[in-house]
Amino acid sequence: MKKRTIAFFLPSVQGGGAERITINLIDGLLGKGYNVDLVLVDAKGSYLNQVHKDCRIIDLKAGRVAASLFKLKKYLQSVKPNVMISGLNHANVIAILAHKFAQVPTRLVVIEHNNLSQTVIHSRTIRARIIPHFMRVFYPKADAIVAVSQGVADDLNKIIKIPKENIKVIYNPIINDHVLISSGKPVDHEWFNENCPPVILSVGRLNKQKDYGTLLKAFSIVRKDIDCRLLILGEGEERGTLEKLAKELGIEDDFSMPGFTANPYQYMSKAKLFVLSSIYEGLPTVLVEAIACGAKVISTDCPSGPREINEICGGCTLVPVGDVYLLAKAIKEALENVEKANITASVEPFTLDYSVTKYAELIEQLCNNRFVN
Repeated sequence: MKKRTIAFFLPSVQGGGAERITINLIDGLLGKGYNVDLVLVDAKGSYLNQVHKDCRIIDLKAGRVAASLFKLKKYLQSVKPNVMISGLNHANVIAILAHKFAQVPTRLVVIEHNNLSQTVIHSRTIRARIIPHFMRVFYPKADAIVAVSQGVADDLNKIIKIPKENIKVIYNPIINDHVLISSGKPVDHEWFNENCPPVILSVGRLNKQKDYGTLLKAFSIVRKDIDCRLLILGEGEERGTLEKLAKELGIEDDFSMPGFTANPYQYMSKAKLFVLSSIYEGLPTVLVEAIACGAKVISTDCPSGPREINEICGGCTLVPVGDVYLLAKAIKEALENVEKANITASVEPFTLDYSVTKYAELIEQLCNNRFVN
């Protein structure tokens, strides 16, 4: 039987959670014998060199997602992949339109990675505020809708009125051999030398969603009583604001933002504590990674994902969103507790094998016309 071809559609492969998850899915589906194309609006980004060599990269060279519509339509008409999977909501709308215009038998899956209602509340961009209206019109035209957590699925049902039975929850393929092997590698950073103060770690884009300002303020409180350091891995538009805040708080000597790294896992396994301070998420990849790497974990109880992850994996202390003092209290208690992280359950639902099996089942259902949306 001829191999099925699966196409993934993304704007680029910049260093974000959805992009990293797509790279993992590509690896897993190639391992199951599928042909895989990665169709990019622009073939750029820090994950580009991590795309599997057997995956064909299609560069639409469109500049912007909206400008890629007819180029994506042309790709669909030329290649006719069995299934196309799109993974970011503004790209999903374009993927649905291109699919409709192409008039090909390709089945279309759209993935929702974030909590839509929170995105709308906290974003100031016009696109974020109008995208739910487009989603309400176009998402029902997809062959399948996947949410990365039950919280995201519930939110889609509430905001864009998609019936719950039409949304399939598949947890992201976060944990694989690469994560576990990479976590054992040494860290080339002077703060991790022997007899250095404990390091508090956070990983993610430097943007308002991650609410690093609250983390910095909490750290400044903890640092008055405990000698410790704060390291944030990631890049983004909030760098200047955070650097200024660090100076105002007087913590700049014990605070570092070295930028994006393709291997945060070695830091996770060696940091004293991992903290997620987000205002909202969909399913925070870094939280599962940190737990799998054996880190003590503190997270805001934000919508959605952390509570769901904690119910499955355990080992996570939850605090209210934006509460500087309760976050500082939790950090202080974790640093003073000499016991190692206590993981009470498996991360299996977030492993590559588990997730890819679920996607392969969905693909086969769609190709055999057995999936009802």
